[in-house]
Amino acid sequence: MPRKKTPAPRGKAKEWILRLYIAGHSARAAAALQNLQAICEQHLSGRYEIEVVDLLKHPQLARGDQIVAVPTLVRRLPQPIKRIIGDLSNAERVLVGLDLRPRGRSARVAI
Repeated sequence: MPRKKTPAPRGKAKEWILRLYIAGHSARAAAALQNLQAICEQHLSGRYEIEVVDLLKHPQLARGDQIVAVPTLVRRLPQPIKRIIGDLSNAERVLVGLDLRPRGRSARVAI
């Protein structure tokens, strides 16, 4: 799975750098990427970059972000670094985990 790049507004750097760790081209990996792209388009349109790292091809990269399970999403920027494990199907949990929504907010999110 190649790196997914989205255009940033002219003259503006990406504000969100996200790295999705997967292990091969499984249905779970594809679901995680699809769910992440939908959440990003809805909440971070034009302000994000997703890098997909296949640990079957690059296992040494797991050590740097302390990956113990896949799929795992790592928010590299903005700081601090955050990690979310799973297929990212629970959009509310992902939004809270990325600090896009405060904890305890009960609004429903559809993807």
